[in-house]
Amino acid sequence: MLADLLSNQVLIGGLVAWSLAQLLKPPISYLATRRWDWRLIFAPGGMPSSHSALVTASSLAIGLFVGFDTALFALSVVVAMVVIYDATGVRRQAGKHAEVINVLIHDLAAGHPLKEAQLGEVLGHTPTQAFFGILLGLVVTIIEYLLWV
Repeated sequence: MLADLLSNQVLIGGLVAWSLAQLLKPPISYLATRRWDWRLIFAPGGMPSSHSALVTASSLAIGLFVGFDTALFALSVVVAMVVIYDATGVRRQAGKHAEVINVLIHDLAAGHPLKEAQLGEVLGHTPTQAFFGILLGLVVTIIEYLLWV
């Protein structure tokens, strides 16, 4: 069973793309802010989108290793579209709402710090972050495919 998991090209491609996206977040953030934030390795949101990288790599790997003419590939594309749409739409808006609410709480509590934790503000992705996640997923899977064939 473990050998089957370790030889599953779709799973490997998706997990490698996801891991690379997460590992790239701190150095990319450092280039933009000149501050290291290693917590980004475990955080949602940020550049590149690990959600987009994961579903793109998995979908392309299904096409390459199972077939582009299969129902499984069609389903993977639909799921990838939903995940990327959600990451750039619904989750992004939830992050913006959290940011505004945190400002309101701070303003209301001026001089009287609240003890409640702030809402997470980096929940979703900008279209640019999603694009680079998609690009990363494609590159990882193409390299994986070339290594396996």
